[in-house]
Amino acid sequence: MNYRLFFAALCLLTASPLIGQEASEASSATPTADAAKSLLDTLLEGGPFLMVPLAALSFIAVLLIIFYLFTIRQGAVVSDKFMNAADALIRKQDYLGLIAVCNRENECIARIVYKTLDFATKNPTASFDEVREVTEAEGTRQASILNNRISYLNDISRVAPMVGLFGTVIGMIKAFESIGKSSGVQHMELAPGVAQALVTTAAGLVISIPSLIFYSIFRGKVQKLIAELEAAMTHIMALLAAQYKRANYRASTRRETTDQD
Repeated sequence: MNYRLFFAALCLLTASPLIGQEASEASSATPTADAAKSLLDTLLEGGPFLMVPLAALSFIAVLLIIFYLFTIRQGAVVSDKFMNAADALIRKQDYLGLIAVCNRENECIARIVYKTLDFATKNPTASFDEVREVTEAEGTRQASILNNRISYLNDISRVAPMVGLFGTVIGMIKAFESIGKSSGVQHMELAPGVAQALVTTAAGLVISIPSLIFYSIFRGKVQKLIAELEAAMTHIMALLAAQYKRANYRASTRRETTDQD
C-alpha cells in the first residue's frame, strides 16, 4: 500500500511541467518552430522566477511523502515488543531496567515512559497524581509532534497555488502591457502572457491537489496512531497505579506493625 501511494505521488507531483507543456501546445494554432520557441521562451521566462520554486515545492512534497510513508506507522509510535517488555518490567518493579529499554527505543511511547519513570525514580516521594501529570504532559507533547510533522505537506498544498496565482497575475500584467504598447490588439502579442499565466496556475494546482490528498491520508493515520498511543499510556499508568497501591499498602502495614510493637 505504501509503495502504491509513493508511486502515485511521484507521478502526480512531477507531472506539472508536462501538463503545462501540453496546455501551451494545445493553445498554439500551428505546430511551427516559432510556436515551439514561444513555448520554450514562456517556460524559461516563468522558470527562473516561478517554475523553479514550484519545482522545488514539488520535490520537497515527494520527499515528505516518502518520509511519512516510512515514519508514520504503528511501529514508530507503539510496538507490541516494547509494550510486552514494559508490562513485564513494571510488574517486577524493575524501573531502572525499563528506563534502559526506553533509552534503546525510539518510539513515542518509549519517550513517554522514560519521562514518567525518570521523574518517579528521581522523586520517590512524589504522589501518583504528580507522576500522572508528567505522563500526560509528555503524551500531549508527543501527539503535538506527530500532528506538526505532517503540517509541512499541508503548507505546500497552500503555498503552491499562491505561487501559481502570482504567475497568473504576472502573465496578465504582461498581456495588458502588450495591449498598451500597441495600437491594435494582436493575439500573438497576448499569447505569451496568457500562456505563462496558464502554465504557472496549472503547475501550482498539480502540486497542491496531490499534496492535499496525501495530507488528508496521513492526517487520518496520525489520528489513529494518537488513539493507540493514548491506549498504551492508559495501560502503562494502570500498571503503575497498581504498583503504587501495592507499595502504599506495604508501607501502611509496616507502620501498623511498628505501632503494635
